[in-house]
Amino acid sequence: MEIRGALVLRKRQVLILFVLLGLSQAHPESLPYSVAEETEIGSLVANLARDLGLGVEELSSREARVVCDDNEKHLHLDLLTGDLLINDKLDREEMCGSTEPCVMHFQMVLENPLQFFQAELHIKDINDHSPTFLDNEIVIKISESTTIGTTFLMESAQDLDVGSNSLQNYTVSPNSHFYIKIQDSDDGKIYPELVLHRALDHEEEPELRLTLVALDGGNPPRSGTTLVLIKVLDINDNAPEFPQRLYEVQVPENAPVGSWIITVSAKDLDAGNYGKILYTFFHASEDIRKTFEINPISAEVHLRSQLDFEVVQSYTINIQATDGGGLSEECTLLVKVIDTNDNPPEVIISSITKIIPENAAETLVALFSVRDQDSGENGRIICSIQDDLPFFLKPTFKNFFTLVSDKALDREERAEYNITISVTDMGTPRLKTEHNITVLVSDVNDNAPAFTQTSYTLWVRENNSPALHIGSVSATDSDTGANAQVTYSLLPPPDPIVPLASLVSINPDNGHLFALTSLDYEALRAFEFRVGATDRGSPALSSQALVRVLVADANDNAPFVLYPLQNASAPCTELVPRAAEPGYLVTKVVAVDGDAGQNAWLSYQLLKATEPGLFGVWAHNGEVRTARLLSERDAPKQRLVVLVKDNGEPPLSASVTLHVLLVDGFSQPYLPPPEAEAAAAAPADPLTVYLVVALASVSSLFLFSVLVFVAVRLCRRGGAGSAGRCPVPEGHFPGHLVDVSGTGTLSQSYQYEVCLMGGPGTNEFKFLKPIIPDLPVQDSGRHIGENENFRNSFGLNLQ
Repeated sequence: MEIRGALVLRKRQVLILFVLLGLSQAHPESLPYSVAEETEIGSLVANLARDLGLGVEELSSREARVVCDDNEKHLHLDLLTGDLLINDKLDREEMCGSTEPCVMHFQMVLENPLQFFQAELHIKDINDHSPTFLDNEIVIKISESTTIGTTFLMESAQDLDVGSNSLQNYTVSPNSHFYIKIQDSDDGKIYPELVLHRALDHEEEPELRLTLVALDGGNPPRSGTTLVLIKVLDINDNAPEFPQRLYEVQVPENAPVGSWIITVSAKDLDAGNYGKILYTFFHASEDIRKTFEINPISAEVHLRSQLDFEVVQSYTINIQATDGGGLSEECTLLVKVIDTNDNPPEVIISSITKIIPENAAETLVALFSVRDQDSGENGRIICSIQDDLPFFLKPTFKNFFTLVSDKALDREERAEYNITISVTDMGTPRLKTEHNITVLVSDVNDNAPAFTQTSYTLWVRENNSPALHIGSVSATDSDTGANAQVTYSLLPPPDPIVPLASLVSINPDNGHLFALTSLDYEALRAFEFRVGATDRGSPALSSQALVRVLVADANDNAPFVLYPLQNASAPCTELVPRAAEPGYLVTKVVAVDGDAGQNAWLSYQLLKATEPGLFGVWAHNGEVRTARLLSERDAPKQRLVVLVKDNGEPPLSASVTLHVLLVDGFSQPYLPPPEAEAAAAAPADPLTVYLVVALASVSSLFLFSVLVFVAVRLCRRGGAGSAGRCPVPEGHFPGHLVDVSGTGTLSQSYQYEVCLMGGPGTNEFKFLKPIIPDLPVQDSGRHIGENENFRNSFGLNLQ
């Protein structure tokens, strides 16, 4: 036992020496840590922030995270403290198997800027597995002629632990024939050998039952047992022999289950039962027994389960040939697994940003890594994205890539991008993996509202009701969200005639325009202003449009008679000589209308007359003419009522009363009617006075000339008259004395009426009255002299 203890101590010293040599050659950038397997979740491994010289705030701001090579979340980084914690229980045997040391590589990734730190975690073994024998019973056939000291190979136990916790010793139950000898192999494992201590006697004891105990080096140690059945045989002096000690074969990993692998063969020179050979796997692990099987008679090796090059690259199988006498021989079968391109590449996303602003250039969209579990050309990877996208791939560290925007994006041009990351290996056939990423472009307020028209023209009828909707303006914004919400406002002109706020208002949400007051076409025919459209972005953008409001006329003004004036203090009576021919111009009714368009088109109509059919009124210009010859039976005083009506809907009208005095000549005195005398006593209307004074002052010179001309002509025709008076001719009254222009209308000139006042000792003019120019109307009757065509040539309304 002392010798065995010295051997164990020497092994531990050699192991410590190799560990120290390994640590001395470690890369300075790789941080080593260690933890025992099965450590509780949440246990502290180390403080990464302190070891890397980083601040805790920097971990959060740079989005620090831990990425393991197998992409499993074994570890967790606490961003608040910088502690590296266990995230799940680590099973060293599951992660590394029999490999020692068991090292898990991981990286800590920091962004802004992108930075990697390599580290490795050594997982220390604990004694959590007991040695086990794969067979509950081991049968050994031993010839009775076997010499003392002969050794028999035993099936070894399996212990998943490593190091000092692995299998360390074997013992056998006390007996007088055998003891256990420990044999070291080249791979560092120990195998038990059963040594014959005393000769066997088949006749005395044909079978022996022993208990084989396997012990590990844990504290406390764990153990496993199996039953050893020894059958004592008759003499068999020839063991089976293999033609070669090592067989090698290559098998592709995609070979179907049940495929033939190889056939081994051994020969035995004995005859009979001693020459019959049985083949079995010897010292085979559970994995080998699950993967392969051997025919005990023909020694054909077949595939029992699917191979996987990425898991196991080769198998070493020990095959034992045992004859009927119990003698055996071993050979080694080396099965090499050939890799095939059966694993597609993998894309592992570490971080992703699905929404980026449209004005940001070279924005990090995703950080990802790629891998292919195949080897050689089958594991070589090409990574790419579409060519027509404003993004590019940038290799960073090892197999990590970043997806970055190539330029500032424009959401109005394209609001969403579907990016396909294609990863292709170089195997045959090539395998391809695609990963789709949808990137949304968030809006930035970079577009001002745009009106549908640069200018708007709105019509509103006068006398509208207040708060009337008169029209709308509309602007659109190609942005989205609050950046596209448009608010409308009025922009008053710099020097408004009327305050814009008293005329119109606008709905700030939809751009509807409302008239705040009743508009009057005669006071305000049109006005214009600007409307602003402002979005709700930051900073806000705006635009303007011109709005012109045109007021449409309504028939709200009745015709106004300018001549003859109805409120004059002494209305004038028109004189008509009894000798007047049909069509003789008596006077002209002059009226105006404050409206416009057809609402101001006036028509004249004779409403009442003392002698119906004696006078007629021209419908378009208001001229009053005689319709027939005058007779002695016609009353000397005629009263005419003329109706002036516009063309509006509904039409409005005004009436005027004319007093006509039929005279045989100017020798008869002009006697005003009683109502004229009463009106003379009344005060004159100011408006009438203003109109008369204005017209008289403008045409005074012309009036004087006409007056002189008329007086001279009258004096020449009448000869000598009574004293103090200009004689009035007898007979027909000459029409040219009244129609000065000679055209028969007042469309382009002035007409004057001369009234003579009779009375003792007077020879002065009583009244001199100008008539203002007529409004422009169509004059259809320029030739008045043809009496017989008077009614047909002029549109007279007779009554």
